[in-house]
Amino acid sequence: MLYRLISHIPHILFKPAYDAYERYLIEKVKNGQIPKHVAIIMDGNRRWARKLEKPPWYGHFFGSQKLEEIMDWCMELGIRTLTVYAFSTENFRRTEEEVNALMNLFEQKFNELIDDERIHRYKIRVNVLGRKELLPENVRRAAENAEKATQKYGNYTLNLALAYGGRSEITDAVRDIVQDVLSGKLKPEEIDEELIKRYLYYPNMPDPDIVIRTGGEERISNFLLYQIAYSELFFVDVYFPEFRKIDFLRIIREYQRRQRRFGR
Repeated sequence: MLYRLISHIPHILFKPAYDAYERYLIEKVKNGQIPKHVAIIMDGNRRWARKLEKPPWYGHFFGSQKLEEIMDWCMELGIRTLTVYAFSTENFRRTEEEVNALMNLFEQKFNELIDDERIHRYKIRVNVLGRKELLPENVRRAAENAEKATQKYGNYTLNLALAYGGRSEITDAVRDIVQDVLSGKLKPEEIDEELIKRYLYYPNMPDPDIVIRTGGEERISNFLLYQIAYSELFFVDVYFPEFRKIDFLRIIREYQRRQRRFGR
């Protein structure tokens, strides 16, 4: 309860204490085991905008700004892979106005990524996971240009789940495996968990160590269903644009305290 109350207090009211606590947390986190892969369900943009009596696009825009901050936090800590749930296959059911605004924002952000000095300085590879054929042509082209411009990088990885669904990913993988079996490229007895990973949207992507969902909901919502079997799950009740570095650090600190036995 105390954590929930503190999370909603503007940190400017206790900035000196906040900054000191942030420095303390960074020191503690850096002395512990750093997760290799963090995945985030970026929930609450629309509710945050509604709270401010703004249209949905306002929340999505500030959500995109928050994602840029989180990328910086990951690089500071040495977290090599960040995967975010940007737009699900179900999100196409939203109003035409909201979907169009989101698609315009995606196109803009992909084009900005291509010229972003940080992307090239830190050698961040950008991947788009999902059924890209469902995207408008201009968005798909911008996404593919961002992937192409960063495909040789390997220091960090930013995965954007766009037109994505976990069940769709598994379905598409099964379909491709069946086709390769029928064509003689695969034998049925060769199919195992590692082979299935090679047929997912991002082949052989390391499983997330941590999955974070903002916005107060406690469900997975069809996100990375195959990959998160042993991920540590964290649900926070702050809306995504309000998600703070101190929240992020507290989650990693809690992750470091947990014992991961993977069924052993």
